[in-house]
Amino acid sequence: MRLMLSVCCGIIFGLIVGISLPSSSLTKLNITSSIVSNFPIARDRNNVVSDQKPADPSIKIQNATDQLKIWVPSNPRGAERLPPGIVASESDYYPRRLWGKPSEDLQSKPKYLVTFTVGIKQKHNIDAAVKKFSDDFTILLFHYDGKTTEWDEFEWSKKAIHVSVRKQTKWWYAKRFLHPDIVAPYDYIFIWDEDLGVEHFDAKEYIKLVKKHGLEISQPGLDPRRGTTWQMTKRRGDREVHTFVEIMAPVFSRDAWRCVWYMIQNDLVHGWGLDFALRKCVDALTVYSLLKPAHKKIGVVDAQWIVHQGLPSLGNEGEAKDGKAPWKGVRDRCRKEWTMFQSRVANAEKAYFKSIGVDPSNLTSH
Repeated sequence: MRLMLSVCCGIIFGLIVGISLPSSSLTKLNITSSIVSNFPIARDRNNVVSDQKPADPSIKIQNATDQLKIWVPSNPRGAERLPPGIVASESDYYPRRLWGKPSEDLQSKPKYLVTFTVGIKQKHNIDAAVKKFSDDFTILLFHYDGKTTEWDEFEWSKKAIHVSVRKQTKWWYAKRFLHPDIVAPYDYIFIWDEDLGVEHFDAKEYIKLVKKHGLEISQPGLDPRRGTTWQMTKRRGDREVHTFVEIMAPVFSRDAWRCVWYMIQNDLVHGWGLDFALRKCVDALTVYSLLKPAHKKIGVVDAQWIVHQGLPSLGNEGEAKDGKAPWKGVRDRCRKEWTMFQSRVANAEKAYFKSIGVDPSNLTSH
């Protein structure tokens, strides 16, 4: 009986041990594996390997390289890879020396820019006009006839900037050589024709009046007795300024010009119709200034007036065709460009309002 009892107890004990042994072994194996996994384990006599792969050195190099890369989204487009401290986003028309310290190049920095699109036949007229502007103005001549050295008889011409491309208009030049970032140092930019009489004009007094009345886009009044294009630009003797500006002798503030430059079309070189769209840029500026309504920021300065002499100039640079004089072909193109510009403005506005889900026909014009 005792023997049978001992046997049964032995069997039961064996079963208990047998059942518990795999679990215990597995636990031991897992514990051992977790410890040993961090140390090399001999697989054979010749090799020692690790269960964990060593760190790839190229990853560390890549991470270091990424940290050294520069990307500044607020930089001008194309300059995002440069540190902001080296970015020179604006320039100017200040001539510099070829020697000495750069910091000592400029004895003065003119605050205003005046441009004339000229041919040599009007050199005496331009000479008289330039003399109305002080040293506080940078003088820039655009030569549509290719003649530049002939102007050296005038002392001021030796300090002026000369750009020469044959048979091009002032708006063609303006789009290509008066980028807002190039003329940014100038408070006001004058973009004038060559056939203007300036006997009654004083640039210094003109600037004073423009600042006094807060004009962003302006022009001198035109003598009503000669060469007026629009009745609205005629000089009125009973006031200092009145509203409207055409493209003959416009003057733009720095901020207004930044807007107008973008509105000038690359292929529409005569600028016809632009005068009727200038107010759009004044309206844009009004968003940032609640002090003056838009129509008060554009105007004709009657107290300083000029004469449109109507001299034949760039019109004669056209091409005679079908028995028509060269100037007639130029005038035909002017009219076509006006229609094209009006159409582009209207289509662009319709497309914009459509893109934001607004029906332009429901808007009230002001």
